[in-house]
Amino acid sequence: MNINKIRVVVVDDSALVRGLLAEIIDRQPDMCCVGAAADPLVAREMIRNLNPDVITLDVEMPRMDGIDFLSRLMRLRPMPVVMVSTLTERGNDVTLKALELGAVDFVSKPKIGVADGLRQLGQDITDKIRIASRARVHRLAGTHSVASSGAAPATPVTMASLGRLSTEKVIFIGASTGGTEATRELLVNLPADSPAVMITQHMPPGFTKSYAARLDGLCRIRVGEAIDGERVLPGHAYIAPGGLHLSVERSGANYIARVLDGEPVNRHKPSVEVLFDSAARVVGRNALGVMLTGMGADGARAMRTMREAGSYNIAQDEQSCVVFGMPREAIAHDATHETLPLGKIAPRLVEWLRTHAGAVTSRV
Repeated sequence: MNINKIRVVVVDDSALVRGLLAEIIDRQPDMCCVGAAADPLVAREMIRNLNPDVITLDVEMPRMDGIDFLSRLMRLRPMPVVMVSTLTERGNDVTLKALELGAVDFVSKPKIGVADGLRQLGQDITDKIRIASRARVHRLAGTHSVASSGAAPATPVTMASLGRLSTEKVIFIGASTGGTEATRELLVNLPADSPAVMITQHMPPGFTKSYAARLDGLCRIRVGEAIDGERVLPGHAYIAPGGLHLSVERSGANYIARVLDGEPVNRHKPSVEVLFDSAARVVGRNALGVMLTGMGADGARAMRTMREAGSYNIAQDEQSCVVFGMPREAIAHDATHETLPLGKIAPRLVEWLRTHAGAVTSRV
């Protein structure tokens, strides 16, 4: 009966939430809830006996919290996990920690009106379970990553000798599923005098402020949520706020960030398409584009437009992606010049900038 269906185990201490998630999952023709556990210790036995394809995991539970369980799971038996946790300030930080540990994605559980709220989120939940079932997950190495230990990454070669290059060039990054950690790995390996970086990562409202603060504590460049009208400066990264579009505009001799509401583009807000279209229109030959892991095709067409405008574009390779969808679509649109493993993208950007130090195109 369950052949070829996505087999899901739900882990949540609330009987109401377990029942609702099981109901939402079982309504889908391509998935089934094979078990529901009230705490991680029960879940551990279920996973061993039922061998699910995906787990949905709460954070705050008795006997062992979800983060401890996830850390152990990803070291010993890595598998796709979708976090289902309450949206609070602390919840934001914990959810980001879960993504760092290897969770594929997350859904924000409503704080009030849980039953109606979860039913309204049914499509989002099941979409993320489908994506997770196809995701490439990796065993967590050791007990701490760079981000969790606070250890500084290896010092890259400084770009200070490039002078005006850091002022003229701008790096544009698009990412979705798996992108929070991919973006972190790229940014921590950029030098302090890197060109400005503008980032659209598919995230809902409420998470990007915590995410930017976390990156700011890890990176040599300064990282923050983009603010409408602020000048885009070298040595800084600007993240699209959740639920708003980010683009770049010109104001005299300067680039400025535009953060605006609007309709979703390619079903996303923020949308990579919006950012990359503005990069092609405003920055042109001074742009470098990077497409990281993510599901779907958001940004692929606009990245081709960037290439036609003279930008240099890189896609993350399939092996290092959690989900290869967005890079695959960018490659299919002939939008990229290179496809590289995640760990080689930042060094390649630095190398490209060094070799093109004399190729700056004036903005004015």
